[in-house]
Amino acid sequence: MLVPSKSARRAVHLLFLVLVVPVFALPLLVIVAASFATDWSGVLPSGATLAHYRDIAHGEALDALLTSLATALAASLGALTAGTWAALAAEKCGRRTRRIIDALFLLPVAVPSVVVGLSLLVAFSRPPLLLNGTPQIVILAHTVLVTAFAYQSVTAALSRLDPAYEQSAAGLGARPAYVLWRVKLPLLLPSLTAAAGLCFALSMGELSATMMIYPPDWLPLPVQIFAATDRGSLFTGAALAVALMAATLLVLLGVSRIRTKASYR
Repeated sequence: MLVPSKSARRAVHLLFLVLVVPVFALPLLVIVAASFATDWSGVLPSGATLAHYRDIAHGEALDALLTSLATALAASLGALTAGTWAALAAEKCGRRTRRIIDALFLLPVAVPSVVVGLSLLVAFSRPPLLLNGTPQIVILAHTVLVTAFAYQSVTAALSRLDPAYEQSAAGLGARPAYVLWRVKLPLLLPSLTAAAGLCFALSMGELSATMMIYPPDWLPLPVQIFAATDRGSLFTGAALAVALMAATLLVLLGVSRIRTKASYR
């Protein structure tokens, strides 16, 4: 036990509640309450209605949620593929080359995401790669922003991987491709699913770069939440935010179950 004294443990638990509840839990609970509210003239929202959820169940809000899900899914798959490939390649490189690869993949998260959005907007606004005004540039931006997390997750998993499995398979005459697909990647599956979940969650909530590049026919839900609150529709924005949280949590729950099953194989 890090805190052997019973009274000290109670103090730590109390400190945890004092710090965590106001900073993390309370704002989310207020958003949930506001999504059902009709008025907010006091400290907390008041009244009760389902009208905000009925409004977002049709039309633009539902389309925006589906757009966010499609963008996050595509960006997560792209980031997981690129990050895993880069981590496997970097493992075989020397220390200097590995540092260069690390810097290359971590650069997008080391600068403001709005800079990433602007750079992609400028880079792909002219032929031959004209992506400006298309959904593909939004997916590309999200992929660039979340690939670093997939790369770091797989790199950390590779550093913990026992080389004996790979060596044993190679010693029995297995080809490198067979060792990769039938030995190495299955051992990495829990880390891969965790990285996929993280990339998906980050993509679902991305706003800054998206605001720079999204076309009118590809409107992700965070942009619509910002637009609703910007024009004063706070309760509608709260309902949209709850829908975004719920969709993200449901997907993460599914990924977590897949990861748990993979861990027990």
